[in-house]
Amino acid sequence: MIGIDLVSISRIQSSCERFGERFLNRFLSPQEQKLCFKDDNISLNFQRIAGFWTIKEAVSKALGVGIGGELGFLDIIISKTPKGASKVVLSEEKMQIFGVKQIAVSVTHDEGLAIASVLISKHSF
Repeated sequence: MIGIDLVSISRIQSSCERFGERFLNRFLSPQEQKLCFKDDNISLNFQRIAGFWTIKEAVSKALGVGIGGELGFLDIIISKTPKGASKVVLSEEKMQIFGVKQIAVSVTHDEGLAIASVLISKHSF
């Protein structure tokens, strides 16, 4: 199953500035939020936040359910590999419900946009 999503980084930045923590708490866990700060640990990295948004949207699209009753933003868990690449899993419950074995993700940012593509397998890669 494949999913893709695209978002304007400025749209995400505007939402962060307008709604602050309320916006971030809606779709990012505390651990994910920690990954969204720049090296100074003070400033938010809007590019990364936009990337995380697109990852979660792409996962929901790959599963064919969107974000809603069957799958929430916080059911999709993003972390980083030791080399800094994004890594994605679902909560244990959702992995079982959807029969997901593995999720591969690619995310990029350019010209004010963030895009993610996701491949979900019911078998190990």
